[in-house]
Amino acid sequence: MLGKYENFPVNVHFIKRFSSTLNSKQFQQKLINALKSLNRKPFSFEEITIPTIPNCEVLFEFGIAEGECFNFLDEQEVNRVLNMLKTVQTWDFFCVIRYYRCYEQKKSALKFDYYMVRVNFVVKNVEFRVFHKQGSRYIAPEELVTIITDSINNASVKRVLNEMV
Repeated sequence: MLGKYENFPVNVHFIKRFSSTLNSKQFQQKLINALKSLNRKPFSFEEITIPTIPNCEVLFEFGIAEGECFNFLDEQEVNRVLNMLKTVQTWDFFCVIRYYRCYEQKKSALKFDYYMVRVNFVVKNVEFRVFHKQGSRYIAPEELVTIITDSINNASVKRVLNEMV
């Protein structure tokens, strides 16, 4: 089933809830497009968070669940997902965060972070559940949620997500 990972962990490392100004279908479109825009776009560590490694480049790779695997969110997969949008209450994603130390003209790969992100939609509420599968955690689970939600809000004319207390 597209969007649902059969073995998503029960115990997660971070949960954050938001209220949304959009209905579920509109929000899902924004979410898919935001993740696609983050995919393989190089960021300096300073753009993302307080850097733990100087002169470091960060790349995100997001995939959407389909049964027991994940499909990379490239142009073709995004179109397939957007054409199949329905009122689904849960979407599961896999996120690989790649870190590269940059030396003059060279880059050397550092350890990567592997995250699973579950996004639940109920009426005008959105919940992010993050599980850190493996890696160094140079970017914390709460920072990953902030990166995703900022990307959604920045791509919109008005603020789409507001943090719930």
